[in-house]
Amino acid sequence: MTTDSLTAEVLRNALVVAAEEASIVVVRSAYSTFIVEGSDASAAVLDARGRLIAHSMATTLMNSMALKLALPELLRDIPPDTMRPGEVYALNDAYRGGVHTNDLLVYRPVFVRDAPAYFTATMIHVSDLGGLSAGGMAPLATDIFLEGLQLPPVRLATADGLEPAIEAILKANSRTPDKVMGDVRALVAGTAVAAARMESLIAEYGEHGLAAGVDAYLDHTEARTRAALAELPEGRFEASYPIDDDGIDPDRHHHVRVAVTLDRRTAALDFAGTGPQVPAAINASASQSLAAAVFAIRCFLDPTIPMNDGCLRAIDVHLPEGSLLNARSPHPCGGRYVPIYAAMEAVFQALSDAVPERAIAASGILQPFSISAVGAPYWIHLSYDFGGVGARRGLDGPDATGVHFGVGRNSVPQVEPVESRCPLIVESIETIPDSGGPGRYRGGLGSRTVYRFLADCHVTTRGDRLRLAPPGREGGLPGRLGGFYRRRLDGTVERLASKVNNVRFAAGEAFVVETTGGGGLGPAAERDREAVLADLDAGRVSARGAAEDYGFSPEDA
Repeated sequence: MTTDSLTAEVLRNALVVAAEEASIVVVRSAYSTFIVEGSDASAAVLDARGRLIAHSMATTLMNSMALKLALPELLRDIPPDTMRPGEVYALNDAYRGGVHTNDLLVYRPVFVRDAPAYFTATMIHVSDLGGLSAGGMAPLATDIFLEGLQLPPVRLATADGLEPAIEAILKANSRTPDKVMGDVRALVAGTAVAAARMESLIAEYGEHGLAAGVDAYLDHTEARTRAALAELPEGRFEASYPIDDDGIDPDRHHHVRVAVTLDRRTAALDFAGTGPQVPAAINASASQSLAAAVFAIRCFLDPTIPMNDGCLRAIDVHLPEGSLLNARSPHPCGGRYVPIYAAMEAVFQALSDAVPERAIAASGILQPFSISAVGAPYWIHLSYDFGGVGARRGLDGPDATGVHFGVGRNSVPQVEPVESRCPLIVESIETIPDSGGPGRYRGGLGSRTVYRFLADCHVTTRGDRLRLAPPGREGGLPGRLGGFYRRRLDGTVERLASKVNNVRFAAGEAFVVETTGGGGLGPAAERDREAVLADLDAGRVSARGAAEDYGFSPEDA
């Protein structure tokens, strides 16, 4: 390791620790079950030029890209020379770098010689900020106003505490005002911890020493990214991926398209040809689509390359304005998972053509849903279950983990805390045999989770890849489709649409979440017999599935 790379690595870890401590503070201080039990909190360090310097280990690309793109918007409305020590700012505007109405972005300036030099930032999905459904799920929203409160860049707090007017607005627009304000205070506290760490680094390295170190660290990351891109074959590779439906018109088709151009030490991703924005919750803001594109490219590069502005310099992403991937007001953006996961998959398939030795079949994705009280006092359970990952060259797909870049450390909260906070029982959680797409390498399995309710409640879902199965590659077969279901008191089971809003369940009824399996890679007839037998022994494949999908008879055992 060279002296430059060693210095960059030491500084990288110091900066990451600053962000990591902030995210831990947010998790431990927040009020929302989803944050406390799922550890879904993000934190980052940026500079006054808007460059992403570091983010916490739990921070997803969806969130760090939002924190990066939204900071210039904040500085456009609130000039740095008007900021004072101890002040904290916030916004959630999806069209100005944000995500959707429930994702609150919070920033604190760190001063050097009376001017902001760095910003510490935190972000979580706060418990509730209005909209059609509790918890920020509005799968049938036809405009942004149905998704919840929109917050432009505002001063959230001063050194004396929260701004009373902003606190009043947030509380007035929430079904769970106490939880929201607990979440907000946690976000503010996280920025304070990271700011203290940055002040220590400034004292240790000096103003100019830290600035030079950051520049060198970003340059080092850029060089590593370009070197990794240079190992990929040059050329233009195109792919597309479909979306099941938009929740409003089940027969209207939507596609995300991409052309990936690899040219020596750069990558250009052009999403021209992607479907236009629609008055339905299947659009995304630019920050989320950028995250999808960058994540997908990074999956084909050295995984040890840090994620910061240096990496972004080597990747050019074009997102047509007014498309599913770069929506404009008033089109809703809350259902961003649907188009950006299609974007991710399209890039995966294009790069699988470019680098077939690293190919991956399509995957089942996360299935978001919320369960909430039908009236005051409100309680909310937000969650998602994960589909199976597509088979990879030489490897079966992992079961029920999803290929994801938008969730926190634990993602799915543990059963016991959920049952203690909400009137429900989690009856079972299991993987589904035969749900992984058959192939020489099998797709990962989907999962089945059953919630039985102890009180009447509303269920809202926002799923996809529940009508159009993730295809296999090179002769591999698609994964098995999942779905959302209601199990009535008499035992009958009803399938729900993939995108439903506030479906009322009665006490005693059960909500069943089944996720989709990943696609297979290569012909199933070429799967190793020992692998089929191992799947039978582990329960991943049933006797019927082994016979029908792999031609495996009892005599083969």
